[in-house]
Amino acid sequence: MQLNVALLGFGNVGRALAELLLAKTDTLRRDFDLSLRVVGISTGRHGHVIDRMGIDLRTALDAARHGFSLDGLQPNNRAIPSTERFLADCPADLVFESIPTNPHDGLPALAYIFGLLERGVHVVTANKGPVAFGYRELSDLAARKGVGFFFESTVMDGAPVLGVGREGLPAASLERITGILNSTTNYILTRMEAENLRFEDALAAAQQIGIAETDPTLDVDGWDAAIKTAILANVLMGADLRPADVDREGIRGISLQDVQAASVAGQRIRLVCEASRAPGGGIVARVAPRWLPREDLLATITGTTSIVNFESDVLPRLTIIEHNPGPATTAYGMLADMINIARGRHANLHQPVAPPASPDS
Repeated sequence: MQLNVALLGFGNVGRALAELLLAKTDTLRRDFDLSLRVVGISTGRHGHVIDRMGIDLRTALDAARHGFSLDGLQPNNRAIPSTERFLADCPADLVFESIPTNPHDGLPALAYIFGLLERGVHVVTANKGPVAFGYRELSDLAARKGVGFFFESTVMDGAPVLGVGREGLPAASLERITGILNSTTNYILTRMEAENLRFEDALAAAQQIGIAETDPTLDVDGWDAAIKTAILANVLMGADLRPADVDREGIRGISLQDVQAASVAGQRIRLVCEASRAPGGGIVARVAPRWLPREDLLATITGTTSIVNFESDVLPRLTIIEHNPGPATTAYGMLADMINIARGRHANLHQPVAPPASPDS
């Protein structure tokens, strides 16, 4: 099977994906009868390139690493003026999308994905925004068009969290999901406890090694965790939440004294995500720092490791732990999504039934 693919976004994740596609070329051909041709790459600041005959990924990677524009790789030297023009002209069967997340409304990625699905193009995204703000609409559109819309890498990178919930637990009713889903805040809390660092110093350490952004608001104020919690609740529990619907408290107010007091009490502070079924129906979701006994499994999660617990009517608890993720693990989640689309796994994919309405609604 020949599959023409394009990369919308060529930052850390996009480049890691390009490296993975190169490394797995023989495996894809041998094990899945899948041959790839990269026909387009689009960046936010370094231009775009479309080549129907196929782009040399090594050349594109070298150009990106040295800060050169991809416009120089464009056949006939005809520069592509915009992302919109790139998407309109690119002859891809499947687009990998990994542009930065907009936590407020999911745009412009949300609009880009709508347009691609409408045209009958498969989409694999690592971008949390479109899934958090448009999951139902995008999934319904993909189903109508008979194409795949997969997004495993939006929660816990390459770990098959969403795949397990959607395909690995048939007929199970998820009653509660808990986890530690933001690596940056967990790293900060771990450093505060282990080295008696103030919040500001632990944050600076995270920024120095590239785990935290220069503006850490999304992480330390709980927005990233809230977005991931909304995705889990919507995809796996049938909710219809937006990130703002998640009761949210970050770790910005956690002091060294708080961490030390928890330690003296035999506990640890962790930023815990939770979505659960309310007694009257519907889903309630919360992200907040919690004091946890040291023996609690969530309390044992340190550094950039992540964890999610599924509690259902048939399995008391199912736990997935991902150790020290990075761009390469996110890229793997996207590769797995592509393989599953090529295998037709998007057809007749089970969608959770929405929770029953509250008697008061």
